[in-house]
Amino acid sequence: MPGYTTRNVKVTVGGQSYLLRILSDKQQFSDPDGHGERLGISSAQWSLFGQLWPSGHVLAQAMSRFDIQGKRILELGCGIGLASIVLMQRGADVIASDMHPLAEPFLAYNAALNALPAVHYRHLRWDRELPALGTFDLIIASDVLYERAQTDLMADVILRHAKPSAEVVITDPGRGNSARFSRMLEQQGFAFLSTRCPMDDADTEPFRGQLLHYSRGMTAVAT
Repeated sequence: MPGYTTRNVKVTVGGQSYLLRILSDKQQFSDPDGHGERLGISSAQWSLFGQLWPSGHVLAQAMSRFDIQGKRILELGCGIGLASIVLMQRGADVIASDMHPLAEPFLAYNAALNALPAVHYRHLRWDRELPALGTFDLIIASDVLYERAQTDLMADVILRHAKPSAEVVITDPGRGNSARFSRMLEQQGFAFLSTRCPMDDADTEPFRGQLLHYSRGMTAVAT
């Protein structure tokens, strides 16, 4: 037994059904060798990677219709990997990344559940440089602006890994740090569009969620 329990869920993205393995609930925790703790992942945070979050679903929906032709794509904080799996299904050149010790096996398992080859994966800590990762035409993430410090780290990652002409797409459920993040990306030369969107069926206008689309070296377009 791995020390945690899982369940499978079905989700529809872009009119197509996907099967995903996720943690049974937010109370799951297993860090027998202390790997997660050494990475700075507390017991309260440990299970967050393994959930199907509304913002992750919104990002996957955006990626189901996004122009990916000829683009090298990086997902930050991929968790269970839904957006990257949707992109893989479309034939995209995508690398998924996360810092959680179980993100890679969950991503591989979920790709296999959907009869897809393994998604390329890199372990990535936002506070550590990884020059070998290279640069990307499109960087995507969901719900990564939840703390001021995370916002700063996210901007640094984009500074290191976005090509001179690049796009960044982030779904944010209304954490309150998006304005600061947008200013930081503007300093890097990005223009941006913000589209309000519901995070779940209970949302009513004005929606609390945002789909943030940043672009540099090209004309920003709605997604």
